[in-house]
Amino acid sequence: MSDPARDERASGDAERADALRTPDAPPPASEALGAALGAAARRAGLDPAGTASTGAAVWAAMGGWRGILESVLPSLAFVVLFTVTYDAATKEGNLWVSLGVSVAIAAVFTVVRLAQRSPAGAAIGGLLATAAAAALALWTGRGQDNFVFGFFTNGLYGTAFLVSALIGWPLIGLAVGFLMNEGTRWRRKARKRRVFFWLSIAWAALFALRLGVQLPLYFAGDTTALGVTKIAMGLPLFAPLVAVTWLAVRALYPPRAT
Repeated sequence: MSDPARDERASGDAERADALRTPDAPPPASEALGAALGAAARRAGLDPAGTASTGAAVWAAMGGWRGILESVLPSLAFVVLFTVTYDAATKEGNLWVSLGVSVAIAAVFTVVRLAQRSPAGAAIGGLLATAAAAALALWTGRGQDNFVFGFFTNGLYGTAFLVSALIGWPLIGLAVGFLMNEGTRWRRKARKRRVFFWLSIAWAALFALRLGVQLPLYFAGDTTALGVTKIAMGLPLFAPLVAVTWLAVRALYPPRAT
């Protein structure tokens, strides 16, 4: 014979277990990841709770004039010097000169930031990335290998945005949830889930587009075209997508009247 009390307890346990398995239950790492992404966005000036205009938010995300120069000048120097020193016989430019100047420019930006005691994390990261890419290109003797690490970066970012959207935990939503003190409660709103899904898909598409255009140039060994394309598909594509993301998030979280 069955025990009614025991059966009731078992039924209650089953219901609680089902509740724990609902789609709204956040995975253990979601809060930490959202906090990390939100903190990074806030440092970049992308806080939807703030009063900054769209233009100011995009400008802050790019780091202002200094951030633009730090992002563009090392690559531009490499492309220009590689093209100027190009030898038709070897089909290569002078790697030591072009890479040396590129790394030196990144080093100067880093030293200036350290001397001014301004946040140097991005500059140091850029210097390390530039130096590592230069070392790889010098080791292989092929100018196009200066861009290999960028391919991996785009691939990792694109995959992260795509997978997060497909599994229902878009990275944009996690970051915004932290910034707006909402945690993961945004997942209860269909409109927010839909907007964050498509924003994350848009970012994944940006990284995929870069790879789709640049990888054929890499395999063709066209270093100059690859360098120019990398610059053209950098900030000129990044800035409009930041603006779209900012406007979409502000539409979901309009500033409160003071």
